[in-house]
Amino acid sequence: MREQANDSARLHHILEACDMLLCGRERDTLEDVKSDPIKFYGYVKLVEIIGEATYKLTKEFRSDNPQIPWKMMEGMRHVLVHDYYRISPEKLWDTIEQDIPSLVELIKALV
Repeated sequence: MREQANDSARLHHILEACDMLLCGRERDTLEDVKSDPIKFYGYVKLVEIIGEATYKLTKEFRSDNPQIPWKMMEGMRHVLVHDYYRISPEKLWDTIEQDIPSLVELIKALV
């Protein structure tokens, strides 16, 4: 069973990864990510961290906060880890551009 005491720390891990993704977005472009595999996999890892931290949250915490798309976040992690060969830079970048800013606001409301 997962420890409830870790929920706060996991939320902070999610926010830290989001902040790094958003800082990177200001510096890099999709073309940078497509042309540099190190950058690409660095962004992938940060999105994985968000999914892994989500997975480690207690079931009670997740069910108490249904406004957050926990299943989608966890599912993204599974794709990135297990189907890594199917990751498209465009989809990754779209996630960073479209989903991360709103996720930050949702998570900040819980911290």
